[in-house]
Amino acid sequence: HSCSGILCTLDATEPVILEAISRGCNLVVAHHPIIFGGLKKFNEKNYVEKSVIAAIKNDVAIYAIHTNLDNVPDGVNGRIADKLGLINRRTLAPKEPTAIHTSLPNDYQSIGSGLLGELPEAMNETGFLHMLKTSFGLSVIRHTPLLGKNIQKLAICGGSGSFLIEKALSEGADIFISADIKYHEFFDANDRMVIADIGHWESEQFTSELLIEILQAKFPTFAVLKSGIKTNPVNYFLG
Repeated sequence: HSCSGILCTLDATEPVILEAISRGCNLVVAHHPIIFGGLKKFNEKNYVEKSVIAAIKNDVAIYAIHTNLDNVPDGVNGRIADKLGLINRRTLAPKEPTAIHTSLPNDYQSIGSGLLGELPEAMNETGFLHMLKTSFGLSVIRHTPLLGKNIQKLAICGGSGSFLIEKALSEGADIFISADIKYHEFFDANDRMVIADIGHWESEQFTSELLIEILQAKFPTFAVLKSGIKTNPVNYFLG
């Protein structure tokens, strides 16, 4: 089949598949893969089966670009850094170099998890959290106790990033911004930095913009659309 249009999204849920159909797109490009294990039955018992059935019935292809977009400097974390205006950026946890990597250009040698960067000017903690809340449209930020220090050096990781807490500490970050931090993992800040959990969807919400820009640069005459559906399954009751 020829491609009639591309719809970019964070999650390829059933409503997004139906949106693609209604907007004349037969390809959905998502950040999150929808299938993490083998599917032995298709009886619409969960959101994965519903999405796959809708895609198959309507000849819609789904392409997911996940870890590779997480691990490049201008990927998910690069977009977060753009929103926060960070300078002096480098990869937080570079992949261990191999013989293949050492023969590649420098851009490839910066592949890895997370990102370190700096604010052009230091901010107090409360002022920074207000800026973070506004920049990402957050209703709430879960964080460790504030330390009464300025924020300038940031460690960030879109999505689930608790595995990088120790690395952020070792790099002297003032704050680590990520998502899906568990209760006991907050203790790992050890009064040496602030850990801020802004939510998984919230941290990656600008990924659709990034996908669109990449695809439009490659296919400037092609229809590349952004999904209008907010797929975040987590809501907050603020009373």
